[in-house]
Amino acid sequence: MSEQSTPAQVAAVVQGREVAQYPELAPEAARGRVRRITVTGEDVLHRRNAEVPREMLGGAELSQLIDDMFVTMYAAEGVGLAANQVGVDLRLFVYDCPDDDGVRHVGHVVNPVLEERGAQDVLVVESEGCLSVPGPHADLGRLERATVRGVDKDGAEVVLSGQGYFARCLQHETDHTLGRLYIDRLSARERKRVLKKMSEMSQSVFERREERTAELVREFGG
Repeated sequence: MSEQSTPAQVAAVVQGREVAQYPELAPEAARGRVRRITVTGEDVLHRRNAEVPREMLGGAELSQLIDDMFVTMYAAEGVGLAANQVGVDLRLFVYDCPDDDGVRHVGHVVNPVLEERGAQDVLVVESEGCLSVPGPHADLGRLERATVRGVDKDGAEVVLSGQGYFARCLQHETDHTLGRLYIDRLSARERKRVLKKMSEMSQSVFERREERTAELVREFGG
């Protein structure tokens, strides 16, 4: 999910737990390498991805993937990134996203499941973008509140609840793991407009990502 303007961050909640202090970038990023981000039209983005198998939990391969996803997300200046956005067919996403109160939420979820919508849940229409649809944004209705359940990279249970922008992020990223992009929820006319705008904007977005990648390499001494 791509970034939007948010209030000043006042605290951090890491893997659903409050922490007193947290660095500007998640520590995972320093261990990762920037990968190419897939773009709408690529098959891995448009089908339900495979469940992360139990045997991968607690392993070096999964941990490295998460590290790579964090630094790739930061290089693209996003607030969330799913594994299929780096070409990996697994149901997993990472996030570093503020809520509407400016509280920063950071972490990852393996095999996420979004709780079903209740009768009293409210849809909120706001601007939304995607790192795999580089450039444009569009107004889209999402639930005001959302809860996602899954596990972390070691198999421990994860339950994340959020409202506002963070709830939108949780829904957006879980959608990715099911093979849905936000543009798939738009009308045909609006989807066509967004894709046309993407073709006009994508090159400048890619150039900015290259610049940001170089900055991160210098910062982490890579």
